[in-house]
Amino acid sequence: MAEYLVLALVLLGVLIVGTVGLVVPRLRRRPEPPLPRTEVDTRAEEDLAGPPVEAPESDLTTGVLVEPPPVIEAPAPAVEVPEPTAGRLVRLRSRLSRSQNVFGKGLLGLLARDHLDEDVWEEIEDSLIGADVGVDATRDIVDRLRERTRVLGTRSASELRALLAAELVNALDPSLDRSLRTAPKDGTPAVLLVVGVNGAGKTTTCGKIARVLVADGRTVLLGAADTFRAAAADQLETWGSRVGAETVRGPEGADPASVAFDAVKRGIDTGVDTVLIDTAGRLQNKIGLMDELGKVKRVVEKQGPIDETLLILDATTGQNGLEQARVFTEVVNVTGVVLSKLDGTAKGGIVIAVQRKLGIPVKLVGLGEGKDDLAPFDPAQFVDALLGTEAAGRDA
Repeated sequence: MAEYLVLALVLLGVLIVGTVGLVVPRLRRRPEPPLPRTEVDTRAEEDLAGPPVEAPESDLTTGVLVEPPPVIEAPAPAVEVPEPTAGRLVRLRSRLSRSQNVFGKGLLGLLARDHLDEDVWEEIEDSLIGADVGVDATRDIVDRLRERTRVLGTRSASELRALLAAELVNALDPSLDRSLRTAPKDGTPAVLLVVGVNGAGKTTTCGKIARVLVADGRTVLLGAADTFRAAAADQLETWGSRVGAETVRGPEGADPASVAFDAVKRGIDTGVDTVLIDTAGRLQNKIGLMDELGKVKRVVEKQGPIDETLLILDATTGQNGLEQARVFTEVVNVTGVVLSKLDGTAKGGIVIAVQRKLGIPVKLVGLGEGKDDLAPFDPAQFVDALLGTEAAGRDA
């Protein structure tokens, strides 16, 4: 019995020793809790680390470090000095070369024939009508030219050219007032309203008119009342910025009359000489659009009279331009015509037709795509350019 008791005690002792051997090593491997950090330790680490460094951004697709681009401020656009208007028509006479083929070479060639019989005079009439002078004006010019040629008995090319030039200038009625009323009155700027059909080059011509005014010493403010096309307002603003002129515009689709009113009010507040208002292009047979143009006129006139209403006509449309001019005149009382694209047509006689039918003076003519290719109209200089210099020096 004693032997069994001793054996049990030995087994119990072995079991206790084994258990203690497993538990004690685990207790020894447990990490000790860190000591609390002091403020002095923290500051020391920050001093050693230095200021934080931002890593440059990287392209996630390639892993290549990409440096941010430097910020460069765009320079303000330089203000241009437009070409003086005096003498522009003389300098741009070469642009009328297509019309010169009709007036200069064609007509003078016919007049220089040995015998001016009925067939020749009919050819002269056809040439003038083909140049869009108009039937009535052509008959008057030819009748007077026939009579003067018969009475004076002229035969040389220079004499015939002088006679033809005199008749054409007379048909243009040099007594008409072609000046632009752009001077302010009693502290109120002059207001110019620009109207025209779609596709006549109205907004571009409006920008060129602004350059004409600045070249003549006027301060100008532009009103972008063509609110149907955002591009029109952008285009006008670009033209204005080139000569240092402010542009008043509204959101796309805004009331054109409201924008025009704001432009005139801004012009009064800033004390400019002239406010130039560009309106939306419209077809003369669209009653609603023409009524809207009349509204623009009435709203603007609440702040003062409109000094000029300029109708932009595309010279390449020929006699169709007369109907356009007539309808616009009824709605807004057109005071002057600006003929655009005159360099692109052989029908320079449209100038005579417009004034003959409507009694409205042509005040400016566009002779090219250049920014200063808009010239004040002078009948004598225009006819001289149409006839050309070559024909003047040629003798029969």
